[in-house]
Amino acid sequence: MASFRRLLPLCPSLTRTSFSPYVHEGFEANGRGYSGIPSSGQTVSKFEEGIKQAEADNLEVSDDIGKIRRDFDAAKRSFLKIPEALKGMPKMNPEGLYANRGIRLDLIQVYGFDYDFTLAHYSANLQSLIYDLAKEHMVNEFRYPEACMSFKYDPYFPIRGLYYDRQNGCLLKLDFFGSIEPEGCFYGRRQLSEKEIEEIYGTRHIGRDQARKLVSLMDFFCFSEACLIADIVQYFIDAKLEFDACYLYEDVNRAIHHVHRSGLVHRGILSDPHRYLVKNGQLLCFLRMLKKKGKKLFLLTNSPYYFVDGGMQFMLEDSLGNKDSWRELFDVVIANANKPEFYTSERSFRCYDTEKDTLAFTKVDRFLENKIYYHGSLKSFLQITKWKGPEVIYFGDHLFSDLRGPSKAGWRTAAIIHELENEIRIQNEDSYRFEQAKFHILQELLGRLHATVSSSKRSDAFKLLMDELNEERQKARCMMKRMFNRSFGATFLTDKGQESAFAYHIHQYADVYTSKPENFLFCSPERWLYAPFDVKIMPHHVKVPSSLFKS
Repeated sequence: MASFRRLLPLCPSLTRTSFSPYVHEGFEANGRGYSGIPSSGQTVSKFEEGIKQAEADNLEVSDDIGKIRRDFDAAKRSFLKIPEALKGMPKMNPEGLYANRGIRLDLIQVYGFDYDFTLAHYSANLQSLIYDLAKEHMVNEFRYPEACMSFKYDPYFPIRGLYYDRQNGCLLKLDFFGSIEPEGCFYGRRQLSEKEIEEIYGTRHIGRDQARKLVSLMDFFCFSEACLIADIVQYFIDAKLEFDACYLYEDVNRAIHHVHRSGLVHRGILSDPHRYLVKNGQLLCFLRMLKKKGKKLFLLTNSPYYFVDGGMQFMLEDSLGNKDSWRELFDVVIANANKPEFYTSERSFRCYDTEKDTLAFTKVDRFLENKIYYHGSLKSFLQITKWKGPEVIYFGDHLFSDLRGPSKAGWRTAAIIHELENEIRIQNEDSYRFEQAKFHILQELLGRLHATVSSSKRSDAFKLLMDELNEERQKARCMMKRMFNRSFGATFLTDKGQESAFAYHIHQYADVYTSKPENFLFCSPERWLYAPFDVKIMPHHVKVPSSLFKS
């Protein structure tokens, strides 16, 4: 009887049915036959059938939930040890070359290079130097509170590929589709909850209007910038001082640019190269190998010549002979290029006198051997060299300043991502793959559970199982995140093991990516690099199937 009462609301049309004693089978009124109206006996019979069908449906749902519960219990038992099949999965090469689009290296005749974080490898100490110089400039020149001088750079806080919201003052990590990571939104140094994210943005997905207020932090100098922004925001919050998030970003950005353009950071590096620069004999081997194969080489950098010269001499001093010069490795050297404007402007080249530190006034219509050139533009560069776009490959670390322009101009592009090596090593570990497979299993079980019943009919057993699955999934997600960066997780991946917005930009602007240029040393210049046919987005990312846990 109780089930009968419970099911009455499911048949509202039956409860409202009335039967007139004046209407009989076969009677016609207004030309319409009422012979279709069932008798009271037929109505009760159909009602009972509805009850039985509803009870059968409920029983089927209970059976489905019970099966998912049994599968979940079996999965938890399998989580007690790492499957042998997972241990046997292939490992990716941390120093490998990963192609987003096919490249025939035998057709590449010209190799171009950026300098900072491409040819030049820096130690972790550099970020602290930039951070300290920038905060001092903000206090001394912009009159920020003296307390800011006590700030210290935190190497464990930022990652590359974050976005800063100039309207709301938040640092964001976005996924491949432009949605905010649930645990990737920080206001100052405090991580915001999903509820707080929804209160600020309405939804986790960043719309077109909101995207206009975001600035990307994509190059290797962005670590110190992101950390300084977060520290100053946190100071204003703690001191209960009102501030404009846009002004704050502009001040930090101006300070970061000042320490570069003024030469403060350059002089700091050259004053103690052992502290900031990493010597690299393999780089020389790679460049010499290219020259031996008859390739043309050029250096295109925004840094001033004296800084590049000092750094190259230090990095290669153990490998170069006394009479050799790094400049002999390059057919063209261009400094102070002012990328990315270099790719769109029509600025003329100027020949730079290294001894007098002056620029010549004569027109540059050809590049002379052993000469240094400043400024210029892509248009003039192609007119002088006669090098055609598809036969040129350019290496750089900044996806927008270095690679977006060449990519649109028809050059092939190679992104240098130093974090790649560490991230691949972590992804190769059985412990990471184990958590990833666990996450996929729990995701599948949650999907099956949600498909069993509508939200209006969720039983206590359903809710209990859903809570347990969500709790286990959250544990797996947190474990994967902590293996990378404690605040934002991996650079290339979201906490769910999917691709990040940073990965999207690499896929968009880089034909190939690797951790350092000299990785090409182990690859023949005649080789074809191709994107694997079975990879949807990032070729270095192996997704562990949940089927490995199923016997």
